[in-house]
Amino acid sequence: MHIKKISNWFGIAFVALAYTGCNAPSLVQRNPNKAISATYNNTQNPADSTNTGKLKWRDYFTDPHLIALIDTAFKNNQELNITLQEIEISRNEIRARKGEYLPFVGLRGGAGVEKAGRYTQVGSSEATTEIKPGRETPEPLPDFMLGAYARWEVDIWHKLRNAKKAAVSRYLSSVEGKNFMMTNIISEIANSYYELLALDTQLNIVKQNIGIQTNALRIVKMEKEATRVTELAVRRFEAQVLNTQNRQYTIQQRIVETENRINFLLGRYPQPVLRNNENFEGLMPNIIQTGIPSQLMANRPDVRQAEQDLEAAKLDVQVARANFYPSLGLSAAVGLQAFNPIYLPNIPKSIMANLIGDLAGPLINKNAIHATYNTANAKQIQAIYNYERTVLNAYIEVVNQLSNISNLEQSYATKFKEVQALNESTAISNRLFASARADYMEVLLTQRDALESRFDLIETKMQQMNATVNIYRALGGGWN
Repeated sequence: MHIKKISNWFGIAFVALAYTGCNAPSLVQRNPNKAISATYNNTQNPADSTNTGKLKWRDYFTDPHLIALIDTAFKNNQELNITLQEIEISRNEIRARKGEYLPFVGLRGGAGVEKAGRYTQVGSSEATTEIKPGRETPEPLPDFMLGAYARWEVDIWHKLRNAKKAAVSRYLSSVEGKNFMMTNIISEIANSYYELLALDTQLNIVKQNIGIQTNALRIVKMEKEATRVTELAVRRFEAQVLNTQNRQYTIQQRIVETENRINFLLGRYPQPVLRNNENFEGLMPNIIQTGIPSQLMANRPDVRQAEQDLEAAKLDVQVARANFYPSLGLSAAVGLQAFNPIYLPNIPKSIMANLIGDLAGPLINKNAIHATYNTANAKQIQAIYNYERTVLNAYIEVVNQLSNISNLEQSYATKFKEVQALNESTAISNRLFASARADYMEVLLTQRDALESRFDLIETKMQQMNATVNIYRALGGGWN
C-alpha cells in the first residue's frame, strides 16, 4: 500500500514535469541578411580578388619612424592592454562554464555532537548498538566523518554545453575586438603622423614666407624714403609680416598637440616624436587593390566580432529555453563515520555511503524564466541588427574612401597647378612693383594667395595620405 502511494506521487510529479517541458516556447528563428554587392562600383572587375587589406601593416607602411611608433603602441597602449585582460577574462569564463557540466568531486571532514531522545528512531537504534565491553556509548553522542562527495547535473538538454559554447564565442569575439583595436590604433597613429609631417612642412613654408615678406618690407621702406610709396604701404606690408609670424605660433601649437596625441596612443608622457619630414610633398599614396566586397566578412575584425556575438546570442536563447525543462541532478558520498575516531578504521562497520537523484522543474510562477528567455531573444535580434549594421558600415566605408581617393587625386593635381600659377604671379608682381607698374596691394594680395594655396596643397597631400590609411583600415588591414 505504501509503495503504491509512492508510485502514484511519482507518476503525478513526472506528468507535471513533462507538462512544464511541453509548455516551453518555440525558438525564434531569424537569420541575418548576409547579401552584399558583388562590386564596389560598376567599373571594377568582380573577378579580381587582390586585396590590399590582406597585406601586413609592416609591408604596407614603409617609413621606419612610423613603424617604430606602431611597434611601441602595441606594447604600451593602455586601451589595448585593457582589451588583452578582457580576453583573459573571457578565457577564464570558458573554464568556468566547462566545469559546470563536469562532475564536481570534493573531500569533506567533519565533527559534531548530538543528543537524541531515547524514544526516537535514532535513540532506540543507539540502545541496541553493540559496543565492545568497556566502551560505552557517550552521552551526548559525538559524530566524526571523513569522506568524499560528488555532485553532477546531468546535461540532458545541453544547457550547460551551450553555455560553454556561448562563452567560447564571446572569447573569440574579444579576440576580434582586440584585432579591431589594433587596426584602429594603426590608423590613428598613421593619420596623426602624416598630419605631423604636413604641419612641419607648413611651418617651413611660413618661415620661408616670413623671410620673403621681411625682405619685401625692407624694400617698401626704401621706396618710402624715395617718396615712391606712402607710409600706408609700409604699414600694410608690416601688418602682413606680423600676420604670417602669428600663423607660425598656431602651427607650433598644433604640432605639440599632434605629438602628444601620438604619445598618448603610445602610452608615454609628452616627448618629441621622431619623424622624417624632409620630403612630405613628394610622398606618393599607395596603390590600392580593393578585392571583392565579400572579403570584408573575413578581413574586417569588427564584422567577425559581430558574427561571434550573434552566435553567442543564439546559444544564449537555447540556454534560456532549456530552463523550462526539468533538470536532473545526482549527488553521492562515500566515507567513514563513527561517534569515536578510533572506530573510523573499523571497516566495513564505519563505512557510510549515499546516492541521491533529483529531478526538478518549474511548474508555477515562471515569470523569471519567461523574462530571461524574452531578454535572450531580444538580445539575439539586437545582435542580428548589429551584424547587419556592421557589414553595411564596412561596405560604405570602403566606397566612401574609394571616392575620396579619386577626388583627392584630381584636387591635388588642380591645386598643384594653382600653386605654380600663383608662384609665378608673385614673382611678376614683385618685378612690376619694383618698376612702379603695379600697386602694392596687388603684391600683398598675390603673396597672401600664394601662401594660402601652398597651405591648401599641403593639406590636400595630408588628406591623400590619410585616405590611403583609411582605405587600408576599411578593407580590414592592420591586425594581421
